[in-house]
Amino acid sequence: MDRLQDIEMRIADHGLSFDEWDELQSPRTAETDFDRVVDRAMSRRGFLGGLAVFGGAAALLGTSALTPARAASRLGFDAVSANTLDTITVPDGYRWHAVATWGEPLWSDAPAFDQATRGTGASQERAFGDNNDGMALFSDGTRTVLAVNNEYTNRSIIYGARATGLPENADDVRKGKAAHGISVMEIAETDGTWGIVKDSTYNRRITADTPIEITGPARGHDLLKTEADPSGTTALGTWNNCGNGRTPWGTYLACEENFNGYFSSSDASYTPSAELSRYGVKTEDWGYAWATADERFDISKHPNEPNRAGYVVEIDPLDPTSTPKKRTALGRFKHENAELVVDNSGHVVVYMGDDERGEFLYKFVSEGAYSIGGDNADLLDSGTLYVARFHDDGTGDWLALTPETTGMASQAEISVHTRQAASAVGATTMDRPEWVAANPKKAEIYCCLTNNKNRGVKPNAGGDDTSVNGPNPREKNNYGQIVRWMPENGDHTATGFAWDLFVLAGNPTVHSDAYAGSENVTADNMFNSPDGLAFDSTGLMWIQTDGNYSNEGDFAGMGNNQMLIGDPETGEIKRFLVGPNECEVTGITWSPDRRTVFVGIQHPGEKGNSHFPGGGASVPRSCVIAIRREDGGLIG
Repeated sequence: MDRLQDIEMRIADHGLSFDEWDELQSPRTAETDFDRVVDRAMSRRGFLGGLAVFGGAAALLGTSALTPARAASRLGFDAVSANTLDTITVPDGYRWHAVATWGEPLWSDAPAFDQATRGTGASQERAFGDNNDGMALFSDGTRTVLAVNNEYTNRSIIYGARATGLPENADDVRKGKAAHGISVMEIAETDGTWGIVKDSTYNRRITADTPIEITGPARGHDLLKTEADPSGTTALGTWNNCGNGRTPWGTYLACEENFNGYFSSSDASYTPSAELSRYGVKTEDWGYAWATADERFDISKHPNEPNRAGYVVEIDPLDPTSTPKKRTALGRFKHENAELVVDNSGHVVVYMGDDERGEFLYKFVSEGAYSIGGDNADLLDSGTLYVARFHDDGTGDWLALTPETTGMASQAEISVHTRQAASAVGATTMDRPEWVAANPKKAEIYCCLTNNKNRGVKPNAGGDDTSVNGPNPREKNNYGQIVRWMPENGDHTATGFAWDLFVLAGNPTVHSDAYAGSENVTADNMFNSPDGLAFDSTGLMWIQTDGNYSNEGDFAGMGNNQMLIGDPETGEIKRFLVGPNECEVTGITWSPDRRTVFVGIQHPGEKGNSHFPGGGASVPRSCVIAIRREDGGLIG
């Protein structure tokens, strides 16, 4: 337990992110050829002016978000001020309430959440999971079903009753595994308040132990075969699901992100393969200790097991008897979310980001076409996977990942070692591509590039160059930006596109150069680390942050993490919500009548300084909240 306690202290006490922990374990070699790092230390106005001449990308997109809004504002609410309160702050005329909270039972025979013990393995398996992230609503016509990712656990909180603050026995591990995965549950509204419908036939927990079918090119490949599954067709469990997607045929897409932190080796002398190392798999885990109770997480005994994680998982939330499917055709990496659009041709296109410093942006184009009311069950199993290359002139290309372009032996190998394939074709390294969102009003796509302190400093995990480039224009980028692109001729299947930057986050009260942000960032709306991203039905863009909440230094005046609303037509951005202390604001969906927006509050008090949402001396708990207008009006 001493080693795990040390890991926990280093992650939690020092506020390390997953990426920072990866770097601590396997530090990248610093760049030595600094001549390749472009000097972009211009004045703020000169810097932004430079963006405009990158091939006239802003003009191609039909609007420039880099100039102040001149049209009448569509953001009809009073902006919320930045703050460090341990609660939710929303505009005047709006109110919020909790809908589902970590440990809340989904069935009436399960015990209520125990503040002292934080529950057991058995109780967690029948309760709402921890650290909720991406989510989506579904309806069977009369009932409303919410599918929610439960990304991970804060060890010091879920095991707060343990002296070490870590899992100490097999049941602790069982509880941790059950807190991960996906919660599917019916919710209902009574007198303006939403809550869980206990014992609903739709209620379901999908955890790190749930059988999941492997489909697509990698199904049955030798890289996926294990002693427990010699056919390579059925994996156990899904975990660290970050963002999400949904399909027009009514299924939910859960996205496996930092899967690597759960594997370890009982053999200290074991050396992970170069392929495993590319994905951050090491001989030590992040303190979850799953291998102590479940041998499949021991890579010295089962080196193929990590190859069975890192995929998009398709789930039918309206069929609780259905088997989830890992869609390997969409590639294996640290998936943030999966934004699905149906092109005019009927082909399904899925845009995806790999959330790690210096990784890549992908899209998948289905071989078959979507058919309304037809059989679309296997549309995500065959097609072409692409990776993006951005040019500094405001144009870009989608590069097909095939055996011919990558030099790999098969499409199955590309589906498992997708990062290596993207490196082989020379894709553009990005500043942590997180949520991708498609504008419902026009053919344009946006992606949050949340931050990258290594930009221009050191290569990515595969040794790829991370010098300053077009969509990633700042060295040591601690603020992040949102890139947008328009597919050629409005065709999402096209390989060409034009791009610009919708916003560069920054702090104009501290900086006067590029780190002040773009001109649509002011002292009244500044933020850092855009992460979650979604459009409402009116074409407004909701931006959620997961960044530095110190409220000091470069981040002075920014307060807690927040949610803002942006107008893609004018570039105007206003702060709509501020979260409680030490939280991330992530995950969003709307009720069918558009009068409620559901938002996720993840890891409040991750450093021990919150009691949200219970207040007093209660345990901080992640939750889904509902926000409504007091006059009952539409909210997106």
